[in-house]
Amino acid sequence: MAMQADLPVGRILEGDCIEAMRGLPDASVDLIFADPPYNLQLKGELHRPDNSRVGAVDDAWDRFDTFATYDAFTCAWLAEARRLLKPDGAIWVIGSYHNIFRVGAAMQDAGFWLLNDVIWRKLNPMPNFRGKRLTNAHETLIWASRSEGARYTFNYEALKALNEEVQMRSDWTLPICTGHERLKDANGDKAHSTQKPQSLLHRVLVATTRPGDVVLDPFFGTGTTGAVAKMLGREWIGIEREARYRDLARTRIDRVRRLDSDALQITQPKRAAPRVPFGQLVERGLLRPGEVLTSPRGQTAKVRADGTLVAAAVSGSIHQVGAALEGAPSCNGWTYWAFVRDGVRVPIDVLRQQVRAEMG
Repeated sequence: MAMQADLPVGRILEGDCIEAMRGLPDASVDLIFADPPYNLQLKGELHRPDNSRVGAVDDAWDRFDTFATYDAFTCAWLAEARRLLKPDGAIWVIGSYHNIFRVGAAMQDAGFWLLNDVIWRKLNPMPNFRGKRLTNAHETLIWASRSEGARYTFNYEALKALNEEVQMRSDWTLPICTGHERLKDANGDKAHSTQKPQSLLHRVLVATTRPGDVVLDPFFGTGTTGAVAKMLGREWIGIEREARYRDLARTRIDRVRRLDSDALQITQPKRAAPRVPFGQLVERGLLRPGEVLTSPRGQTAKVRADGTLVAAAVSGSIHQVGAALEGAPSCNGWTYWAFVRDGVRVPIDVLRQQVRAEMG
């Protein structure tokens, strides 16, 4: 994929995210992953029953004086994000109940087209110490295309493969960032209060990008997006105003090894495979005119020289004849019909896959 020469891929831009985004060219980014301030509105310190202090999100970057101030900030960075996205680009935004509803409304007002909201259910959430509310065990991600009708990337089959051949749902159960993955400062404390787990970014990028795509994270933090993007062969741009986070992110990403080309390949959608007409199997002698095909129920049809079938009083394509025999409105002839070799019933789709493999 050709890169714009002035696009700072593989770099962490310093400063305010809105100002930094204004310095990037229009329609230059394929995907944006945004983890903006949640505006938690915390008042006072939070302690465990043993009176130890909880390391909550009380950083200065998460504080806004009013909802109006936060909304203005949200609208400003979303406007720049939409300008930077390519026409078929998309965005993910993650948040908590404190901010995600305000962000979602702002996204719709800005012209984004909401595709899904995803519930990230945490396997190991922080307990509720005061006992006055439900334990907050999830965060919400909003996935949206730049506009309605955009041909956004969605690797459906790859997600299904990740999920043991079951359709991926919109509720994702993943652990929070702990253990060796959690970056620590010089005192052994967590370096960033809202570091996201690599598993979350891995799923997002496998689902909605291709190798070589440019991924922008305007709230880069300690660089989870950049680390996973580099590993998966995606280009990345980060924006972070805090120098300590930039330093941690650079060190972290420098250690990441990009996967080799074979490991970067993902399950492709069937519709992306080269089209092979049934008649091509006949032309190449993989099936002979006059050869008999059988259905799952033992019905038979004869192959004709032009790649059509004839069965009893009906003739037509492999799909038409199968549908007629089943009395159905449609039929996938590739999975319906089979031929016999050495006494074994073999689906004709095996021959199609053989031809596809030869096509590269």
